[in-house]
Amino acid sequence: MSWLSHKPCPYEDCGSTDAFSYNTESQSGRCHSCERKYPRVKDTLTDWAKDEYPTEGEQKQEEWDMPQTTIKSVPTEMLTPVYRSIRDISDQTHRFYGVKTFVDAQGKEVKQEYPYPSGGIKTRFFPKEFRATNLKSDELFGMNLWNAGACKIVTICEGELDAMSAYQMCMNPKYNTAFVSLPSATPSNKLWTKAADWLSSFDKIILSIEHDEQGNAVAQRIANLYPNKVYRVQHDKYKDANEFLMAGKGKDYFSAWFNAKKYTPENIINSSDQFLKMYNSADDHVYVPTGISDFDDLCMGLMQGHFTLFKAQTGIGKTEFMRYLEFNILKNHPDISIAAWHMEETKLRTLLGLVSYDMKKNVTRKDLIEEEQCEDGVRDSIHNLTKNERFYQFFLNDEDDPLDILGHIRYLSQACGVRYVFFEPIQDIAANMGGDESKEQFLADLSVRLSKLAAELGIGIVTIGHTNDDGAVKYCRMIEQRASVVVELQRDKMSEDIDERNTTQLLVTKNRPVGPTGYAGQLKFNPNTFTLEEKYGQY
Repeated sequence: MSWLSHKPCPYEDCGSTDAFSYNTESQSGRCHSCERKYPRVKDTLTDWAKDEYPTEGEQKQEEWDMPQTTIKSVPTEMLTPVYRSIRDISDQTHRFYGVKTFVDAQGKEVKQEYPYPSGGIKTRFFPKEFRATNLKSDELFGMNLWNAGACKIVTICEGELDAMSAYQMCMNPKYNTAFVSLPSATPSNKLWTKAADWLSSFDKIILSIEHDEQGNAVAQRIANLYPNKVYRVQHDKYKDANEFLMAGKGKDYFSAWFNAKKYTPENIINSSDQFLKMYNSADDHVYVPTGISDFDDLCMGLMQGHFTLFKAQTGIGKTEFMRYLEFNILKNHPDISIAAWHMEETKLRTLLGLVSYDMKKNVTRKDLIEEEQCEDGVRDSIHNLTKNERFYQFFLNDEDDPLDILGHIRYLSQACGVRYVFFEPIQDIAANMGGDESKEQFLADLSVRLSKLAAELGIGIVTIGHTNDDGAVKYCRMIEQRASVVVELQRDKMSEDIDERNTTQLLVTKNRPVGPTGYAGQLKFNPNTFTLEEKYGQY
């Protein structure tokens, strides 16, 4: 196959995602939206264009006359043009729009031709291959059938068949309505300029287009050009007008069309239905207790759907604190899977640290295990903590893009069912970013993405950040701004009292999901077991 059709246009100012045809043999093509040939030396291409569509320089004119379809077409003179009912669209409707079906000697449909106002033709070869001849990108199919000012309402569909279907289901003289369609799913800027006077003549513009990314973009564009005029059909069960017609649901489509709602851009919410839908679909707060009583009372544990930041100066015991949280979930919540990455220690050290909590003895090194003669117990503990694929370790290699952590988190959530992701310290991800300014920029971007990712996936993302002497997060204050919950870990390392030296206090400084801030409990380090234990009583 030499022709690739319905591909994205390589020219930056076009924006069509389906109007470009490219010939792999001649390494040339043409966009049926912006009507430009490819390549053209003076035109600016998108960065990916030459990789996606290789070229050998300017092409000869005759190369553009090659067929734009892989179908072996029968010469038109050997076919018979008829107005035939197809896809439940009547022959009368075909005749009104001038859409002819060409059949072979056996009466089999070979192609349909959709005439456009300036004489261009879009040809559909059955079942679904398209070719365009002299087709302009600045016209709506069918707009020549209704003069400007002749109607009060115009309905714009996404395809020719949908326009004809909508016309057939809804046309009634008393509604004084035109039915047209877009030349492509991503029409060019030329269309809105050329058709401006014609569209402006209508009091109401009804959109009957798919509720996908492309359809929403078109709706947004038209709404910006014609505010207070644009309405949109809610297709619900069927994606377009022709599907309604073929399903025998003409009355349902008419009802949806007649009751089309005034269009509001997707990023604006203003109706009771939208607010109620948002309320009814909202998830309850899902959280897991940490095992720290005061923190759980204050913050309801670790929240899913939120980005949580614990912060502390160097030497406070941040990694051990994170391990305490991980072990509590693994031990007490068998239905929850977690993932962890401690950047300042080996994967084995992370694993043995969890085992130390389970066995209540320090087995953080192989020599300690041998000394205690508890290798069987360690193996049993590893099995119990990691069975049923509940615990995942992940990491990045030095040559990886630091932002790959986002892809890892998405995979862990969607493919592995992980509900909490722990990693620390966050600043180490930016270790190879160069100067402080580069680190700040990267971490600011990362923290925004982590916050959005936690909300999107409905998972808890928990990290720890180093702080400066003033308590601010090192390199980037944005991390703290984007986190839903911020907890400062404090420990008096210089106290004469050994008990105080080993005790870490939690101070909640930000608590967006719940509200209260302040003292949130304390943990004491046990040097014999090499683990943290909850210490009761306010510090």
